[in-house]
Formats: sequence, C-alpha cells, structure tokens
Amino acid sequence: MPAVNRTTSANDFEPSCSALEPEWASWPDEKLLDMRLCDLHLRIKGSPVAKQIRQLYRELDSHHILFRPHFWISDEWFTPDGIPGTAIPFYMVHQRLAQLERDQMLEVEGGTPEWCMRILRHETGHAIENAYRLRRRRRRQRMFGKSSEPYPDYYTPRPYSKSFVRHLESWYAQSHPDEDFAETFAVWLNPDSLWRERYGGWPALKKLEYMDGLMKEIAGTPPPVTLRRRIDPLSGLRKTLREHYEQKREHYGLEHPNFYDRDLRRLFSEAPEFKANMTAASFLSRIRREVRRKVASWTGEYQYTIDQVLEDMITHCRKFNLRVAMPEDQAKMDFTILLTVQTMNYLHSGHHRVAL
Repeated sequence: MPAVNRTTSANDFEPSCSALEPEWASWPDEKLLDMRLCDLHLRIKGSPVAKQIRQLYRELDSHHILFRPHFWISDEWFTPDGIPGTAIPFYMVHQRLAQLERDQMLEVEGGTPEWCMRILRHETGHAIENAYRLRRRRRRQRMFGKSSEPYPDYYTPRPYSKSFVRHLESWYAQSHPDEDFAETFAVWLNPDSLWRERYGGWPALKKLEYMDGLMKEIAGTPPPVTLRRRIDPLSGLRKTLREHYEQKREHYGLEHPNFYDRDLRRLFSEAPEFKANMTAASFLSRIRREVRRKVASWTGEYQYTIDQVLEDMITHCRKFNLRVAMPEDQAKMDFTILLTVQTMNYLHSGHHRVAL
C-alpha cells in the first residue's frame, strides 16, 4: 500500500539551518551508483527546490486558489492519477545528486529555477484537476479530450500546430488530453506568460480562456479531494542508482534511422590530400557537448537522445576514416546546421516519437 504522508504546510518549504552533509556527498560516481535510493534519506525542506515551491504557492495565492499540492521525493517527476500532489525526483534536492544526473543523462530536467517552475506549474495542473475532479466535467472533456484515452509510451508531435500551448519542450501538450490540460494550466498560471497576446488568433486561446473561467470559478473554494498519499516514495525504492540510470537510459535511447552517411561524406573527406588533417571523429568528440546542447535547445529533443546520434556519427566517421577538410570554425557551424536540420526533418516526418 502507498505510504501516507502528513499534511503539507507552507512551513515545510521554509529555509532551515544547514545540516551536516551526508557521507555519500563526497563519494565518486562509481561508488554512489551502487547506493540504493531508499538509503539516500533526503528531505525537501531546505533543499534547492523548496524556494520554487514557495513561489508556486504565491502564484496560486495571487489567484485566490486555496488548493496547495503536497510534494514528496521519488525517482522522477509525476503526479499520480487521483492524487492532489506531486513527486519530485531525488536529484532536485541535493546538488551532488544533480551532478550525478548530469553525468548520467547529460542534463538535469528542472535543473534551473526557471525550468523547475515550468515543471511545477505543469504538475500542479494535474494535481488541481485531481483535487477538484475537473476531468469529470463535460466541457473540459469537449475542450481537451477524455482522460480515458490510452496513455502512450511515445507520441508523435506536430511542431507547427496552433491548437496547443507551448510550455514544456517536445510539444508536450500534444501527448495526451491530460497533458494538454496541465500545459494550458501552466501557461495560464505563469505571471509572465502574457497568454492573451502570445496566443492571440490561435485555437489554443479558447482553451486558455476556458481555463481562466474555470480557475475563477473554483477560486476561494476548498478542494473536495484532500488525500495526502505518496506513490513510490523514495523510502520504498530499493533499486540502486546504477539500476535506475540503466533503465532511464534505455527508455530515452530511441533508435534513429541512419539518415546522415551521405551528409557526413559531404562535410568531411576521405581524400588522400587531407590525411594529415584532424580526424572527423576527434573533431566531433571535441565539439560534442556544445553542439548537443544547441541542437537540443533548438529542436526540443532530449540531449541524451541526440548524444546517441552523435555517438553513431562519430563511429561512422571513424569507420570511413573521414577527416576535417575545411577551417574548423566553418566545420563546426556546418555540422551544427546539419544535425539541427536532420533532427527537425525527422521530427516533422511523422516517424519521430517522443518518449514520455
């Protein structure tokens, strides 16, 4: 049975005196990876994410919404069906674990204050829908679709659609009716979104206007669902960090078609006159991190997934003994454009699937 959490209050997220650092905070990655999640003994109070939770509560208060989601620590971001609260991944509450996440997955989802707030607003959209049983409403179903639609493991986005808001990366609102609702709520709640101007003329504006009216309706009203259950709390997760990341990398390491051999041969060369130049494999390895981040930012694709493509490209360059045949600055620019264009072509082809 899920553990029962005590009622969360604003005081749970107030700053506290610094406690002694846990012993594992100084361990190298290889040693830390063999530790079980349940043995980390983490808490939200006084952690980096607590400040963003306090900001979230202020934003809800500014709309006279009485509901406050409760939070607990688990292995990923999620809001369970029917629960008016949200799980926060362990790496959000300690810098050493955030660094491990970056080492293992190349980025930290929610790792900046602005990114964290985007996710918190989104998850609160799920939680408030649970708290007020909003998905039962007929107009909500007509506006967003039914929650009973099968939840996919992967989805195919339409990047140019104006029927959905754009909040989280990878056109997340398109993945399921519940995600569409949560993303629309997040845009509505964000005090800096200027949603009326930003989405003027878009079909998505009707969803935002509906959300505005819905939130005004429940303002000042206590939520009928006040469960404080915690699903998969960290204290019950006995897998090691190593096992956790093996599963996570398998999930996001999606297969990409080999669409780049010809382009690599155009950009680099195997001609004898360039045999003294730097190998393309070494060159790509050197610019890998910078290019990966840029392409992820421009396309909305996961850095880890893009890195798998880069690794495959490096392997192909090594296989054909390709070498840099132009000034390095130009080669870096051309390769970044190549990877971006090919990624966007793949996104728009209808064959791309985003992992949920």
